Amino acid sequence: MESKNEGLEILKTVVIAVIVALLIRTFIFNIARVNQTSMYPTLNNKDTLIASSFYKFQDNKKRGDIIIFKLPEEKRLLIKRIIALPNENVEIKDGKIYINGKLYEEDYLRYDTYTLSDITTFELKDDEYFVLGDNRTPGGSVDSRIFGPIKEDYIKSKAVFRIFPISNFGFLYK
Repeated sequence: MESKNEGLEILKTVVIAVIVALLIRTFIFNIARVNQTSMYPTLNNKDTLIASSFYKFQDNKKRGDIIIFKLPEEKRLLIKRIIALPNENVEIKDGKIYINGKLYEEDYLRYDTYTLSDITTFELKDDEYFVLGDNRTPGGSVDSRIFGPIKEDYIKSKAVFRIFPISNFGFLYK
């Protein structure tokens, strides 16, 4: 009889552990691995990150945040930087980004970065964000220049900390 009770206790412990793990992943943080070069030079292929899942519930999303999101038509998660916020207008002109007519300075990019786009103006709705990869070379990033602004509901988390490689260990924001 004791082995049956022991088995039930183990099963109960495993179920509780799975529920706690799912709650942590959904509401607190998750681990993300970068599987592309669209965020180079900020993030490299194979970087491993800790991302805040709580971020998707927050109202204070900011320009410059590196987010993880999923488009409905995509099977995989994408990682990009928020460039423009809801109800803003974006213009790409002479390789530079303008938000509501004002030049947007991107100090995290290489000095010679030139942003190209077939579509040069974007008007965001009250639930949309304009996201770009930091790698703006031709073919370097599939982002809002191609698929347009993303809905707030698509956002899953915010990348906050790099855990691998150890040589780049640390927070992503200064």
